[in-house]
Amino acid sequence: MAALVATSPGGDECLEEDEDELEPGLDEAEAEPEAGSGAKVAGDTRGAVLTRRGITLRVLLRDGLLEPARGVLSIYYLGKKFVGDLGADGTITWQETGQVFNSPSAWATHCKRLVNPAKKSGCGWASVRYKGQKLDQYKAAWLRKHQPNVPPAEESLASEGEEEEMPEDEEEEATREGRAPVPELAVTKKLEERSKKQQCKSLAEPAGMDHGPPAKRLESKPRVPVRYCTLGTRDSARSPQTLVEVTSFAAINKFQPFNVAISSNVLLLLDFHSHLTRSEVVGYLGGRWDTNTQLLTVLRAFPCRTRLGDAEAAGAVEEESLFLRGLSLVGWYHSHPFGPALPSLHDIDAQMDYQLKLQGSGNSFQPCLALICGPYYHGNPGVESKIAPFWVMPPPEQRPNDYGIPMDVEVAYIQDGFLTNDVLQEMTLLVEFYKGAPDLVKFQELWSQDQTYLDKLKGSLASRTPKDQSFTHVLEQIYSLLKLSS
Repeated sequence: MAALVATSPGGDECLEEDEDELEPGLDEAEAEPEAGSGAKVAGDTRGAVLTRRGITLRVLLRDGLLEPARGVLSIYYLGKKFVGDLGADGTITWQETGQVFNSPSAWATHCKRLVNPAKKSGCGWASVRYKGQKLDQYKAAWLRKHQPNVPPAEESLASEGEEEEMPEDEEEEATREGRAPVPELAVTKKLEERSKKQQCKSLAEPAGMDHGPPAKRLESKPRVPVRYCTLGTRDSARSPQTLVEVTSFAAINKFQPFNVAISSNVLLLLDFHSHLTRSEVVGYLGGRWDTNTQLLTVLRAFPCRTRLGDAEAAGAVEEESLFLRGLSLVGWYHSHPFGPALPSLHDIDAQMDYQLKLQGSGNSFQPCLALICGPYYHGNPGVESKIAPFWVMPPPEQRPNDYGIPMDVEVAYIQDGFLTNDVLQEMTLLVEFYKGAPDLVKFQELWSQDQTYLDKLKGSLASRTPKDQSFTHVLEQIYSLLKLSS
């Protein structure tokens, strides 16, 4: 398949022309100075001094300041990293998709808009790095070598305001704040080629919510949620486990950008999974995205039978791929066993990363949904677990150092007609996985004054059962296994 060539959209604030459109009507010999010429072009109507805009990647390659190679170009933006290959012809190939871009600005604008659709410009020479250094610095080095008599003030000028956006560079931001960049997911390969085992691994590795001893968890240290408006700029002193209240789209005068429908079997399985252990659990969601109706339908939950942060244990998850079922990866879930179903700062950063990875290439948009289940939080009304969907909106462009905004997602719940064999099998496998674990919930013990943990589990699942009740005896068999296991 021929590689796509993307160009910088018109109307950007940081005006930087594509290199192959530098000066219409001039050929390359006129637009670019010859090596060692001191940048003086005979008969050049622009004068004897080449402007910063006239210095292209081809110029830097030809004069030996840059060398074509794979993976030497990078962009850091709002905690995300993009890697590109530099071609001998001065083009940039984004490794994620194979798309080809004619200039740093075209690539930077495309990547930044994936993270933040409101981004108006890419400011490529101030954002793209070659082997860790900004391209602007290589441009300045060329000027010092070939135009030593240019006044420093003129030499230091960025291309049409590029320097003004330098604070958005996330690598420097991370250094200033003493925080590590968000870890990259393993889902950089095409999702269609990923197996269930690999996807669980990608969700489990960066979750990192608590890798301490099991059964020493949240119930002894309740976390008090904070309002998003109180957070301000990122602060390395703030705990990543800080819970944040979600914001409604109506509160910020925006419409929810997509609709969501969730199967009752999905809620039943992830609720069951979340009840089994005092430690946090994780899994992912399979479904379909309809671009015409903008409807995300979540049809299956796939629990990861693995410990958070234990990449090797992810191998215990069956190899069966959800794509063989005609489903796509549309999101993930995890639990807060004894706390409210609200995202932590870490959850917000992780969700932003998943949204970017699942969004796809080009101008397409596919949402990624996050669900949090709080099974044993005593602040829940009644015995039913709180299962809260959320999505993260990038911070305002003028405040790139802020946290993403956790948004409450309105969802339509669809009651399934019957309980599938897949769900029953997953429930049985989960019981077997947690059997004898030190953090397994003791279901015979009292959860409240008059209810055991098993009573609590049954009561919560009762609200998520299908229309057909003929499966009840099968669930009772699973409950019996739980008693024996604990």
